[in-house]
Amino acid sequence: MKTKVAIAIAAALMSASCAMTEAPTAPQQTTPPTVLATAENNQAIAGQELTLKQIMSDQDWVARSPTNAYWMLDGSGVLYQQKREGSQLSDWYHQPLDKEAHQVPLDKLHNYAYNDGIYNADKSLLAYTFEGNIFVRDLTKNETRQLTRDEARQSQLVFLTNGHLAYRQENDFFSVDPRTGLTQQIASLALRDAPKANSEPKDFIAREQQDLIEFVQVERKNKADRFAQQQQLQEKNASLAPQPFYLGEGKQIVATSLSPAGDKLIVAISAPQKWREDGDIMPNYVTEDGRIAAEPVRSRVADAKPVEHEILVLDLSSGEQTKLTYNTLPGWDEDVLAEVRRENYAAEGKTYQSEKKPRPITLMQDWGWQSGAIRWTDDGKQAALMLEAWDNKDRWIASVDFAGKRFVNQDRLHDEAWINYTHNEFGYLPNSDTLWFQSEADGYSHLYVKPLNGKTKQLTQGKYVVEDPTVSSNGEFIYFSANKPHPGNYEIYRVRTDNAELEQLTALGGINNYELSPQEDRLLIKHSTALQPEELYVQAVGSDSAQRLTNTVTEQFMSFDWVAPEIVPVPSSHVADPIYTRVYYPKDYDPNRAEKYPAVVFIHGAGYLQNAHAGWSGYQREFMFHTFLTQQGYVVLDLDYRGSKGYGRDWRTAIYRQMGTPEVEDLVDVAKWAGENANVDTNRMGTYGGSYGGFLTFMALFKEPGLFKAGSALRPVSDWAHYNTGYTSNILNLPDDDPIAYRRSSPIYFTEGLEDALLINSPMVDDNVFFQDSVRLVQRLIEHEKEDFETAIFPVEPHGFRQPSSWLDEYRRIFKLFEENLK
Repeated sequence: MKTKVAIAIAAALMSASCAMTEAPTAPQQTTPPTVLATAENNQAIAGQELTLKQIMSDQDWVARSPTNAYWMLDGSGVLYQQKREGSQLSDWYHQPLDKEAHQVPLDKLHNYAYNDGIYNADKSLLAYTFEGNIFVRDLTKNETRQLTRDEARQSQLVFLTNGHLAYRQENDFFSVDPRTGLTQQIASLALRDAPKANSEPKDFIAREQQDLIEFVQVERKNKADRFAQQQQLQEKNASLAPQPFYLGEGKQIVATSLSPAGDKLIVAISAPQKWREDGDIMPNYVTEDGRIAAEPVRSRVADAKPVEHEILVLDLSSGEQTKLTYNTLPGWDEDVLAEVRRENYAAEGKTYQSEKKPRPITLMQDWGWQSGAIRWTDDGKQAALMLEAWDNKDRWIASVDFAGKRFVNQDRLHDEAWINYTHNEFGYLPNSDTLWFQSEADGYSHLYVKPLNGKTKQLTQGKYVVEDPTVSSNGEFIYFSANKPHPGNYEIYRVRTDNAELEQLTALGGINNYELSPQEDRLLIKHSTALQPEELYVQAVGSDSAQRLTNTVTEQFMSFDWVAPEIVPVPSSHVADPIYTRVYYPKDYDPNRAEKYPAVVFIHGAGYLQNAHAGWSGYQREFMFHTFLTQQGYVVLDLDYRGSKGYGRDWRTAIYRQMGTPEVEDLVDVAKWAGENANVDTNRMGTYGGSYGGFLTFMALFKEPGLFKAGSALRPVSDWAHYNTGYTSNILNLPDDDPIAYRRSSPIYFTEGLEDALLINSPMVDDNVFFQDSVRLVQRLIEHEKEDFETAIFPVEPHGFRQPSSWLDEYRRIFKLFEENLK
């Protein structure tokens, strides 16, 4: 009998619709943003059949959803981008709250590019960059002034406490009076050693020359006098630009941050880092000139070496340069990999001796950040940095004791697996020296506050994940989205920073992201459901209804009878929490039908990604393919295996040092559930997935033969030692430290287990998962004398396919694989 589920997406959408109201004048026009089906398409709508060609064609026929949406400064409307029909280009649109949208002309675009702008203290001025130039908007006069117009690119805007605007241009820092335009250089960073009047003699011959030859002695004296005079002029004459800070030869600048007080600059430097070796090339066989091009690509994790950042505090008044050491951070010298190394040494018959020594430490690198790892209080008197150990086991938030010239630990997060590379937002509350930050300390991404000299207080707690926090201008609230109602439903909340009082602001169902209005009285909501791509809505804070602003889904897309999947909490036989799974049933599904249904299991990519949710899937072609499969009589399942996003730290780190083991266990449980609860014939099940999903397709077929009668691996990883450092070293450490983890986790070591039909689909110009991954694995299959596998290559495609013809070819092959093996 079919199991009832905790949440059915279709039901969630119906209940959510009660909380929405349509805009008084929803835009209905022949130009964007509303996309109407053309007359030609309308002729085909009546009684049309869903085909693979339709699904895999250019996606304009689905929707040209609004992207990069943000508020107008006065809150009267929003701005967003929309893809141009039949083109890869996008245009900008202005959508008033009470009128139809109109396109922003290119000659006016600079007036509206303030999404990442910064305000001065009294919010009378807003500064931002457009195409590398600086603009300042006077909000009292509603006037915009351009401050720079050149080929140089200005960045890192900061309003100083004296009212001036500071910015970075290459490795120089300037301040400008936004009202007069007077500009002055305040700092310069030089990647070389400080100049000297005369260098010391380098050897015996040089020393003798300077002792014997009077001419040389006179020249050296004159040079020393000129140098001394220039140094005195620099010190005494305020009209000159300041002396550069000399950071030394053989260094590169990683990050910089200027204090709002304009008196200090924090700089992170490191030894030069190469993103590739000379041999890291990828042949491109289809080029304009008919020749083979050797494309440069990233290096491999197997070639990675530890990196350390050197943190410097530069005093812009005195010219003093101070290096901050890490020895005040708890655990800075711990051998956190001792057990891992001991296991690997023992496997080679060796004994590992642990010892304490400094760990390489860097600024935190969060994949979603815009503001960076250095944050200042509004008055510029306090700074905090988020630091991480290069071994990925520790994250510190440390304030800077400028007088004592040292770091002061404010929060240490240790994880025996790895620190998450998202959910690391932090900063100071406005006009305060109290820090706020995200942490997985209790197992889920939650919000915390901590005065520099006080105790940490947790603001949110529970089995849900906090995303995208925004601090209100007075610091009273932190707004965020979270999957508190259900793991697959993200709503918008706010929490008080003083007493942790939590308030739910939306109840729309599906997935909801947001932008808080400048007046902080309304939310711009980016809302989607399983059957509706993302559209824009506006809801007043405190209201229980939302006004829809855009309607970009085509009539042609809406004409099809799409299958709304159910989200099923499939019980796990290994952990307490269930495996949330989207289940797509055929329209005429009969749980008691004598002939059981064939089934396909989709395995999402990225590893750390959530797809069994109530919103529009980033895998939109796959979503449509799943409806197509149900029309052919298949049940389709799409699981968030262990390692997926949205379920907390333990679910995320279950794959530590064993990628492909917990996930395949979850595939086994989902297949078993389908046989027992969805009337599925477990002898007629297939699977497919791309990237990480392709990797898991390999692992399932190689390690659990018979679980799936057929599987298709798309752009698959076959050997993790060949993947990138930032992703792989988190989960498997470095190959030199932990070869056991790489051999345990890489499909290329398990190819002998293949017994079922395998289709490998590989793009040849993939600079993410190299084509070489498939080449090496195919050679292993050949050497094992395996017969039931095929390889399809796509000569012009990168990791994410671009050509509809390639999409169609790939999915025709996948469908044929299932039809031949599962029916």
